[in-house]
Amino acid sequence: MRIYKSLGNYIPYPFFKYLFGNRKLFGKKIDYHDKDWHIWEKTYLEFYKKNQKQSIGKIVNDAGYNVLKKIDFKNKDVLELGPGEIDHFKHWNCIPKSYAIADIQKVFLDLNDDFFKRNKINHSKHLIKSNFKLPFPNLSKDIIVTFYQLEHLYPLKSYLDEYLRVLKPNGILVGAIPAEGGLAWGVGRFLTTRRWLLNNTDINPDKIICWEHPNFADFILNNINKKISKKHISFWPFYIPSIDINLIIKFVFKKLND
Repeated sequence: MRIYKSLGNYIPYPFFKYLFGNRKLFGKKIDYHDKDWHIWEKTYLEFYKKNQKQSIGKIVNDAGYNVLKKIDFKNKDVLELGPGEIDHFKHWNCIPKSYAIADIQKVFLDLNDDFFKRNKINHSKHLIKSNFKLPFPNLSKDIIVTFYQLEHLYPLKSYLDEYLRVLKPNGILVGAIPAEGGLAWGVGRFLTTRRWLLNNTDINPDKIICWEHPNFADFILNNINKKISKKHISFWPFYIPSIDINLIIKFVFKKLND
């Protein structure tokens, strides 16, 4: 089993906290009573549209989606977690048997109503409460799709166990994560989204970064590696297998028969 590592874990803390949030002060678990978090919840959709769906943010997000070219959706029951707008449709090889989407925010489920209707996709929407339990039977999904979602989940192990409960034997976990904890990602955020928060809100970004991205990329990859079999991992934009010089990590894991 390969162990992935990021230099972000080792840089001096006075620099670390500006790149990856002040985790010693604020921790990684969301304080739902915090005033900054309340403002963030009201601001997030605007942030999402202006920073992740435009300009450099859109380019970075799109870079992860083409991993779906490796996946056969034919006659498959698919679940996507945290779907946002389903911009990766252009990489599908066919329409699946069923496509379920699940999110903790209704607004991100409703974004896709026209998409499913237009493409005549058999789909269902599931609003998840703020815990890790999924409303699906054991071994019910052939494919789980997760783009830019695993970095948000705390505690990660509980969520991964729940995903594997739902995934069929020989099922596929496919998606992408930001190279969180890597130097390139930290510096890029310092120059872009952190600056946007300071210029457009009264939110303390060093607090929200901790709570929004509690999991570094090396932590995510190493935990998935412990549970299921790796089929494919690739890095963007430089393709060299390094968290620190890349921005996106794409992956395909397969759940083997027990």
